[in-house]
Amino acid sequence: MTATGVPHDAVVVRRRIEARPETIFSFFVDPARWLRWQGVEATIEPVPGGGFRMNVLGDGFASGRFVEVDPPRRIVFSWGWELPGNPVPPGSSTVEVDLEPDGDATIVRLTHRGLPLPAARDQHREGWGHYLERLATVATGGDPGPDPWLVGGPTAR
Repeated sequence: MTATGVPHDAVVVRRRIEARPETIFSFFVDPARWLRWQGVEATIEPVPGGGFRMNVLGDGFASGRFVEVDPPRRIVFSWGWELPGNPVPPGSSTVEVDLEPDGDATIVRLTHRGLPLPAARDQHREGWGHYLERLATVATGGDPGPDPWLVGGPTAR
């Protein structure tokens, strides 16, 4: 554990979004809505034990299984990359998304556990921050535009 109470192998990203929990939750359980803020291709079965597989950047898939689906408060799924040699293989880490009402807005707390290396934690912290910003845009009715991180995009990482 760190001094903040976060396990050493985890990252936590928080974002206040001007939308109700029900709205934000829908962007985690509907593949078409999810793809508006993250990824280019996805298979999402949002029930415990259901599959999760997404081509996030256009160059490879992240995959896992849904562990917990508690509308509209919480969703948990395992996560990992289907890329040879990646230190976070499919299903080896866990993403927990907690949605807490805050007036007409929602505090989104995303905790990603089981990230084995500091570089993996840094990469996922940056990635989830980027994607929660895009989620905030679509959840409030906006269009985040093309993801600049997509392979071949203008500012691909």
